[in-house]
Amino acid sequence: MQVINTVGRRKTAVARIYMQSGQGQVTVNGRDIKVYFPTDVLQIILNQPFGVVDANGKFDVKVNVRGGGIAGQAEAVRMAIARALCEVDTENRPPLKKEGFLTRDSRMVERKKYGRRKARKKFQFSKR
Repeated sequence: MQVINTVGRRKTAVARIYMQSGQGQVTVNGRDIKVYFPTDVLQIILNQPFGVVDANGKFDVKVNVRGGGIAGQAEAVRMAIARALCEVDTENRPPLKKEGFLTRDSRMVERKKYGRRKARKKFQFSKR
């Protein structure tokens, strides 16, 4: 029984997962998925790769995730799970790639520039 180790990233969140065959238990930072990700939307995001390749309840996943907010963390875990499913079986790659789960979402928060209030907002302009 081999353990597959992969990494997923989104914004500033980094998720490292350890996946092995089992009954479908997902543990995030030592807590159950329903405790760590309380809303249904976040749990659905996390389980999307399993649904695409019909692997619901076939793997136990242990997740270490840090950085970012809970939405970014959930998407980082989704990417790591998709990468792990590709390592399990190369047949899983095309459907996961089609759904976009293997693509790193590179959108980050734009930095604040000097002389401005925020990243793009400028001070009020007065003609006279």
